Amino acid sequence: MDSKHDEGNMVAHPQLDAVTSSNSGATSMGSFTSWFRGHGGKSRLASQDITMRERDAEEDEAGHFPHEYRTYKRRWFGLVQLTLMNIVVSWNWLTYAPVAGKASEYYNVDESTINWISTACLLAFVSVFPLTIWVLHRSVRLAFIFAAVLIPIGNWIRYAGSTSRSGGSIAHAMAGEIVIGFAQPFVLAAPTRYSDLWFTAKGRVTATAVMSLANPLGAALGQLINPLWVSEAGDISQMVLYVSILSTVCSVPAIFVPGAPPTPVGPAAETPKLALRKSIRAVTSSLELWLMFIPFAVYVGFFNSVSSLLNQIMTPYGFSDDEAGIGGAILIVVGLVTAAITSPILDRSKKFLLAIRIVVPVIALSFFVFLWMPETKGIAGPYVVLAILGASCFSLVPVSLEFLIELGHPLSPEITSTTAWAGGQLLGAVFIIIGDALRAGDNASPPHHMKKALIFQAVIAVVAAFAPLSLGLFGRSDKVNLRRIASETRGH
Repeated sequence: MDSKHDEGNMVAHPQLDAVTSSNSGATSMGSFTSWFRGHGGKSRLASQDITMRERDAEEDEAGHFPHEYRTYKRRWFGLVQLTLMNIVVSWNWLTYAPVAGKASEYYNVDESTINWISTACLLAFVSVFPLTIWVLHRSVRLAFIFAAVLIPIGNWIRYAGSTSRSGGSIAHAMAGEIVIGFAQPFVLAAPTRYSDLWFTAKGRVTATAVMSLANPLGAALGQLINPLWVSEAGDISQMVLYVSILSTVCSVPAIFVPGAPPTPVGPAAETPKLALRKSIRAVTSSLELWLMFIPFAVYVGFFNSVSSLLNQIMTPYGFSDDEAGIGGAILIVVGLVTAAITSPILDRSKKFLLAIRIVVPVIALSFFVFLWMPETKGIAGPYVVLAILGASCFSLVPVSLEFLIELGHPLSPEITSTTAWAGGQLLGAVFIIIGDALRAGDNASPPHHMKKALIFQAVIAVVAAFAPLSLGLFGRSDKVNLRRIASETRGH
């Protein structure tokens, strides 16, 4: 990269700029290598599945040869596979929550223990997230293999304790859920790393959105379909079997996903990334990264807790399991549709910070208004607020993940994405525990309502909104430049 540019607007992290400048020579050599492969080995590459070519028109002023970048059709196999695994791993997480009452009867435990199954999955994610960063930094394919092995193992452990209709083993259910939790970070944190390797700036936000938002789609499918499979407690056995079969079919092909394209797809893919130890120092010293980490973790945490507890939030006020499940599906489906619209727009405009400043207040206001929705005892109010909440939350996820990468470049993408998701899973577990503790007793009106938990949720959601809204203010506008996009512009 051009060190003159790094001394200007692009200075956000001293460690990052030092590496960028010190590796400028390596980048030039990498560019020459890419050109040589494209020209000297043209006959070999002609047979590959090339779908796009980006070439400089002529040599630059320094006399470097033109770049040649290309994308590969095989990237779609990895995208589809990562999407499927994100669907099933989230479905696995919420296997029991939509039918918490019947699950507690089947396993002969109370509903709080069923909540702990979901919580254990989130905590398992947090426990292995440092390993996830190391694995993704080393090889995306290795992360795929870890997930492809762990997801089926966790599912069949659960089914091993659920083969009888007369009752099941809660120990098997918990152990299987923990193994699934170990698998989750390898697929949930992988999209940004995968899109950075295989997609150009013209499609990265959309690719990240498709793979990342498949995770809540799995939760929506669980909310909708699991109650249809379970009409009485004994049906839990067949539900666990069906989910196990689907998860195995969707996970095993991931073993065959290639790790990286034969040649870089663009200049950003060639940029040397910081070593893990230097990356940790850079992350801890960046105020801007933390102003995004905190709200992302809070809102993902509340999304996790609402998804897990929605049935228990609504049923005390007379809603059925099916109506609560439909509410969860509305939350997610409307969000997916909205993200499908906003992600391509942001891919073209790159207005990441503006989108964050618009969406975050809507999220905070939605959590605040939802405080009163269950007690209306009508389906219209909760469904409308859940739809708005889903639309705003799902629009925030891909843009936040991509913006974190832009702020941290040349940090490797898995550093920021895994840290952000781990924070969300940790807070999700904490919020579920707090929500369960704030549940009203038998003598409340109505019994077991969760009004105090919703008050807690609304207050924290509003307070968290101030962090991202302060980005770029107080003389720090130069700290929110899109560093990776700028490096690609200079690369051309």
